[in-house]
Amino acid sequence: MSEQNATGIVVKAYGNLLQVRFEGHIRQGEVAGVEVDGQTLKAEVIEILGNEAKIQVYEDTRGVGFGTKVVFSEDLLEAELGPGLLQSVVDGLQNPLENLAEVCGFFLTRGVYIPPINREKTWEFTPVAKVGDQLKRGDLLGTTPEAHFTHQIMVPFSFYGKVTLSEVASAGKYTVDQMIAKGKDESGREHVFTMMQKWPIKNALLEGTKIKASKMMSCGLRTIDTQFPLVKGGSFCSPGPLVQAKQFFNITFLNFQKLI
Repeated sequence: MSEQNATGIVVKAYGNLLQVRFEGHIRQGEVAGVEVDGQTLKAEVIEILGNEAKIQVYEDTRGVGFGTKVVFSEDLLEAELGPGLLQSVVDGLQNPLENLAEVCGFFLTRGVYIPPINREKTWEFTPVAKVGDQLKRGDLLGTTPEAHFTHQIMVPFSFYGKVTLSEVASAGKYTVDQMIAKGKDESGREHVFTMMQKWPIKNALLEGTKIKASKMMSCGLRTIDTQFPLVKGGSFCSPGPLVQAKQFFNITFLNFQKLI
């Protein structure tokens, strides 16, 4: 955060929805931190009215009261995308629950956040792009296997324009934040690409043309693949916790039996 970040104080509270009077410049979807009891609770700006904003806090708001300090980050709420994400179970803020339990125990502590993708684990990278290639966002740099799935490592979607590659990593094992390609854009600025990228969760990704969905997609989860098959390129609803999904399918099956 910079010294110029907007700050504010809580003036009203409706459970996890807080109304904040702020000074400075903020934007819709921006991440805010609510400072209470020595912890910073993550929140998101959902509405701005003049010099007041409504923010949604994603954790228990006990202890928050009139005058509680809020600091805005200037960053939008983003998802981390890359190898390692498929083999973890995460909460709504992408905290890996298994790692969170190791830190907090059986009862999760608020204000604790862990990167969703392991920064120390290495992954096998096979380059596809070559030095001299001119690429745009979404173009393929290489591939990385994870379980039965093969990730396509791309020029990040946050990159706009074209980049001419000056360096591409050789085949081998790398962490998600190590350089796997480097290049210069049309203005001569250098960019470094890794196997991980971030994307604001509420921003639509408009790139390329939609392909007709015709192939099944295996996600490796029996409940989904068997009872709720997905199609590559199609739209689908992903049920929440597996327990809820199981209940949903059990109820559907019982209703189906009644019709027979």
